[in-house]
Amino acid sequence: MQRVSCGQLNKPLVFNLSFLVQSCYVLIQVAHLSSQAMSRFQTHCFTEKSESAGKQCSPSIESRLARIFSQDGDGMDLDDLLPQIGEFGRYQKLLLWLVCLPACVPCGFCAFNQLFMADTPDHWCWVDDLADLPTHTRQRLAIPAEINFNSTFNKCSRYAVNWTELLVHQDPEELTPNSSWPTEPCYQGWEYNTTLISSSIVIDFDLVCNHAIYPTIGLAALNTGGPVGVYVFGLLSDRIGRRFSFFICLATMLLGSFLTALARDFWSWAAFRLVVGLTIPAIYQIPFIIALELVGPNYRSFVTVMTCLFYTLGMVLLSGVTYLVRDWVLLAWVTSAPFLLYFVYWWYLPESPRWLLAKGRLEEGYKILETLAKVNNKEMPSSFKLKLKQRMMLQRTRSELSRLKKGPGVSALFANETVYVGLSYYGPSLGSDQYLSFLLSALVEIPSYLACWVIMDRWGRRWPLCIAMILSGVSCIVTVLLPDDAVETTLILYLFSKFAISASFLIIYPFAGELYPTQLRGIGIGASAYISGLGLILIPFITYLGMEMLVLPLVIMGVVSVLGGLSGLRLPETLHHRLPQTVEEGEEFGKDWTCAECLRCVPERHQQLIFFKLKNDT
Repeated sequence: MQRVSCGQLNKPLVFNLSFLVQSCYVLIQVAHLSSQAMSRFQTHCFTEKSESAGKQCSPSIESRLARIFSQDGDGMDLDDLLPQIGEFGRYQKLLLWLVCLPACVPCGFCAFNQLFMADTPDHWCWVDDLADLPTHTRQRLAIPAEINFNSTFNKCSRYAVNWTELLVHQDPEELTPNSSWPTEPCYQGWEYNTTLISSSIVIDFDLVCNHAIYPTIGLAALNTGGPVGVYVFGLLSDRIGRRFSFFICLATMLLGSFLTALARDFWSWAAFRLVVGLTIPAIYQIPFIIALELVGPNYRSFVTVMTCLFYTLGMVLLSGVTYLVRDWVLLAWVTSAPFLLYFVYWWYLPESPRWLLAKGRLEEGYKILETLAKVNNKEMPSSFKLKLKQRMMLQRTRSELSRLKKGPGVSALFANETVYVGLSYYGPSLGSDQYLSFLLSALVEIPSYLACWVIMDRWGRRWPLCIAMILSGVSCIVTVLLPDDAVETTLILYLFSKFAISASFLIIYPFAGELYPTQLRGIGIGASAYISGLGLILIPFITYLGMEMLVLPLVIMGVVSVLGGLSGLRLPETLHHRLPQTVEEGEEFGKDWTCAECLRCVPERHQQLIFFKLKNDT
């Protein structure tokens, strides 16, 4: 028997065009407000530049020196050092394959196992007076017929008749129910089809009919924790280091998961899921950042692709686990307890040398770099330590000079993450087998990442990002033209849309990082992730609308994806361009682009050497 996916409506939902427009309008307004909030957030975090009213201030002497120094050979930083001691040597390979990449797997498990914990099977009213009859007889006699694509019986009402009197003189098998009989709500509870699933929170807590929205509230609770966790663990990562932050994040995730398995009512379960949500996506981002900061610039695309693949591997493994484990309590344990082994990484996961150096802990950072060079059979340059001290002193001076006025690409990032997660949530609702549909939605990401890896280094970031998001949106929107019984065609269009949005998902974070100046790159990406995470709170309620019209959530997400792709066209290309190093460069980056440069699909190989212009200005 086909089942309803988690969090779907059990009562008809009136669909009209105005509701569709209003839903899209809400998401667009949230994206707009997110962009404004991003600006206010960064205004609060960084000091104001001293400017005369109505006049353009010239760059300070310290800023000019910082830009020139950043290009000077005497101003060596880690990107200058890594080619000499190994951009991707034995040390980085061991760390990446044995520690950092496996550490990305838990996020795929804990971000999506809730879909199957809150699975909603077919259900109907329980009738005590007919408890001794077979299930099919109880349904035929006591439940009003209601033909739709999920069930042939009403889920929330039963016939209000005296069965004791009615069955005294008649055989139950020969009695035919009368559709004119009065009906009543399911005051004695519900009976569930446990053929394909033995237990879920919907079954245990009776989250159907008037409480059908509760699983959606639980999913929103999980996503509410995300922006809070990004902020909290971002602060921890900056103050106590990447390494300690990862283990605190891991402990928080496991604690929330274990408490989830022990919950005995919905609200405690939702509260524990919020605790788990605090660690998503932080549990994925921290090892990714550690790996990214230890490899050279030439291998960062590779690290990004591999990180996404291991995240997807978690989703693929989850589809197999959920197919085998049909009890939500056992599923909560199975998808969390194995990650206790990750505490073994305490003895193997190093602190980020970039973070140590940024905090002035030169000796500790230098010791890790010496170990890196030794494992890679390289030698540390003898003068590097002194040059690094000089750069650290200058970096402290220029980090307080100014601020970045606005966050680049927040609207595109908001739309991208909202649609990517929304499509991942909605996958089990499509097709005839929710486990197969979820598996396919995960597997389709793998060729998407591999293809995009080649394209983004050939055709740049901006055009592939925008085209992928627009194609994803169009694929979702055209599903509204299909007949209701075109289940396979809808699934194919959905998978193509997931393929395209996954490709853009691979591009968006590296692209956003390249648009931020070096000084603000870490906190800028963190703030962008915080703002974009706000859309994830809304997306469960969008997927909740799919009971009356299965493709309605796809249409809404399609519109958001197209608008997000179009908003990305105003971003400057970063491939083959010198990236902004200071806040002033970040504010000026892309301002001098011509229409021809904006429309060019293949970026030219040239560098924007801003510091030469500064020298000429002086």
